Amino acid sequence: MRILVQKFGGTSLSSPKARAHVIEHIRRELAQNYRLVVVVSAMGRKGDPYATDTLLDWSEQHGNGLPPREKDLLLCCGEIISAATLCSLLQHEGIQATVLTGAQAGFVTDNQYGNARILDVRPDRVRAELEKFEVVIVTGFQGQTESGDFTTLGRGGSDTSATALGAALRAEMVDIYTDVNGILTADPRIVEDARPLSLVSYSEICNMAHQGAKVIHPRAVEIAMQSLIPLRVRSTFTDTEGTLVTQRDGFKDMAMGIVDRYVTGVAYVSNITQISVECDCTEGLQLKIFRTMAENSISVDFINVTPTGVLYTIFDRDSERAISALQELKLKPKSLSGCAKVSVIGGGINGVPGIMATIVEALSEHDISILQSADSNTTIWLLVKKEDMVQALRALHGKFELHR
Repeated sequence: MRILVQKFGGTSLSSPKARAHVIEHIRRELAQNYRLVVVVSAMGRKGDPYATDTLLDWSEQHGNGLPPREKDLLLCCGEIISAATLCSLLQHEGIQATVLTGAQAGFVTDNQYGNARILDVRPDRVRAELEKFEVVIVTGFQGQTESGDFTTLGRGGSDTSATALGAALRAEMVDIYTDVNGILTADPRIVEDARPLSLVSYSEICNMAHQGAKVIHPRAVEIAMQSLIPLRVRSTFTDTEGTLVTQRDGFKDMAMGIVDRYVTGVAYVSNITQISVECDCTEGLQLKIFRTMAENSISVDFINVTPTGVLYTIFDRDSERAISALQELKLKPKSLSGCAKVSVIGGGINGVPGIMATIVEALSEHDISILQSADSNTTIWLLVKKEDMVQALRALHGKFELHR
């Protein structure tokens, strides 16, 4: 049995016109003799009747007292409505389809309601239904604890559902359908000449997702990478192939004629505060600082530790709590709010001389100060003032000729 997993997000299912595109994608793959597992999100976005954010608003407007377990029970309704709607439309078109909840599809999770982790995927029921139906529709974003309680997987959970199910079924491919034509070199709302990428590696797209690109959830990419399941990011509203995600870094992009490219794209995360604390490491204050952040559930990033102090970043929303907690340690922290983290991402940058020089040149030409920097094998991170973020992204995109 040739199995293909398709995942359709909320915008792909939000209107009759959009759902008609979904049906055509399903029909096209059935004609290629695939049996399809179609993973769906709740229909639409905030304000639409059955969207996840709409259900959350409903809860808040009616007492705002739902415990986490019961809130997950409510949120599972959006995907169930979406799946049932698509099943009805497919049956009307003469396509034999059935619906399974995340639990029925074999998703076993822990009990961290609202952001559950997948412990196991037991796809026997899915395989059995594929013997009887052309299409098995699975509600994304959800699973079930060993004791039988519904859980949700957190934001982007339907992407995770699709790749986890693809891995468990040993599918030939997982197609993630969204409202953009694949993965782009930058956010097109900021960089007008951003172009679609025909090929990226798992590590590149994982870094892009972690650094602010919202096309696919990083957890989904990590599962695909571990299982070596081919992944495509495609547009619901066109028939183009989109972006193929593969294993290799720094490969030749046949469609664009680029050999061993160094930089794949640029991404950003905004609303960041830089914290600096001068302290004597012999007093154990460095450990106390990071332990205090953890005890206050404050995520830290961009960490530099020296014998004379620490430098790190947090989200703006956490800055007041962080400063207060540090002051309780009798420290005198300095903070700089309104920053942004800009990332230069590419599987080919490791060990290549001149990449950082090119970055500094690009930003210097526009009088943009680098407040902090760090790097890994595939990413160089830069902290800049938020007002410089847009110009920094455009300058870096142009300097590395990502528009070509």
